[in-house]
Amino acid sequence: MSRTFLVAGLAALSLLGGCAAWRQSEESFFARITPYRIEIVQGNVITSEQVARIKPGLTRAQVRDILGTPLLTDPFHADRWDYLFTLRRDGVPNQRRSVVVWFDGDALKSIEAPELPSEREFVAGITSTRKKIEPRTLELTDAQIKALPAPPKRDDAPAPEPQGPARSYPPLGD
Repeated sequence: MSRTFLVAGLAALSLLGGCAAWRQSEESFFARITPYRIEIVQGNVITSEQVARIKPGLTRAQVRDILGTPLLTDPFHADRWDYLFTLRRDGVPNQRRSVVVWFDGDALKSIEAPELPSEREFVAGITSTRKKIEPRTLELTDAQIKALPAPPKRDDAPAPEPQGPARSYPPLGD
C-alpha cells in the first residue's frame, strides 16, 4: 500500500515539475492566460491646452472653472491646490502627473506643471492598442451629395383652417 502511494506521489511531482517548465515558455498556453486587471483612473486630467489658459491674477473660481475641483486642498496650506492624475493599466507603464497651483489671497500667483500632453495626445495614450479607431468623416463629398435621393416635392397649398365648435364668450370687463 505504501509503495502505491510512493509511486503516485513521484508521478504527481514529476507532472507538476513538467507544468512549471511548460509555463515558463513564452509561447505556451498558460502564458497567454492572464487574470483580468481593472484599469484604475483617479484624479483630474489636465492638458497643456488647459494650462495655457491659466494666467496669473485669475481668481480661485476662474481656475476651478478651467481645471476643475482640485483633488487636494490642504487646510494647513490654504494658498495651495494640488491636482493629481494617475492611470494604472495592464501592460502599459503607470501614468502619474501632478500640477500645483499657488494663490496669493484670491488671486492666482503661479502654477507648477510638468510637461503635459495635449488633449489629442492624452486620448491617443489611453485608447486601447488592440483596436484602432478610424476617424469618421463628418462632411459629404460632392459625389456623395449627388448620389442622395431628391427630397419629396411639397404642395405649396395653404394648410386648411382648423374647424371646431363656434362659441361666443361674454366680454371680460365693463
